Amino acid sequence: MEHGAAKAIKEEGRAYGGVIRAAKGQLQEFITDELVQIAWNIELNKDPKRLTINSEKIPIPIKLEYVEKIRDASIRDYILSNMKRYYYGLSVDKHIFIDKNFVIGIECKAYAELAMFKRILVDFRLLKTVHPNLFCYLFRLENMLGGDYSKEIQLPKGSCSAHTVMSYFSDVDLKIITLLSGERKVKQPIHKPEFFKALTVDRLEVAIEAILDGFRKCKVA
Repeated sequence: MEHGAAKAIKEEGRAYGGVIRAAKGQLQEFITDELVQIAWNIELNKDPKRLTINSEKIPIPIKLEYVEKIRDASIRDYILSNMKRYYYGLSVDKHIFIDKNFVIGIECKAYAELAMFKRILVDFRLLKTVHPNLFCYLFRLENMLGGDYSKEIQLPKGSCSAHTVMSYFSDVDLKIITLLSGERKVKQPIHKPEFFKALTVDRLEVAIEAILDGFRKCKVA
């Protein structure tokens, strides 16, 4: 990560923090991808060809009731005559398809503080307008939402702020999986050897079980 950051700063003029954050996010995406395949291919012993993982944009259409309430008739009529053009392409980090059916969405983060957390909830709410039965997950390396997410492995109670925000998104049942113990500390970045955190088997097993739970609730044959 340090070598990659130095190269990106020199050749592309990128910020050190952004490069490191992106690298950790890519690491989380790789781990998540592997866990999904372990759950499907090994734990459930299903045909790998039935499983597809991607992050292709999904079109979220404009709401007709919004258009109908636009006061300016010329704008309203223009949009109504071009409805197919009015959509928002949205994706989260991992779209899990079984037999070409979108069943699980997973957002992968190095960490997620409250502002990022709100964005994640909004994205999943929009996705659920076109895929109402979607199971939603947040997989992250470190906790920055407070509470006991990084302490309790099996059933964390969460945090006051996270639950408060989630209460406004009741249609999004978001499962939060934290892979590393201990709170994220800005001045103790885990890519530095002296602040290393171990990725333990028990947390990986909880993550796999969460994915399996989603597959089972999808009632995949």
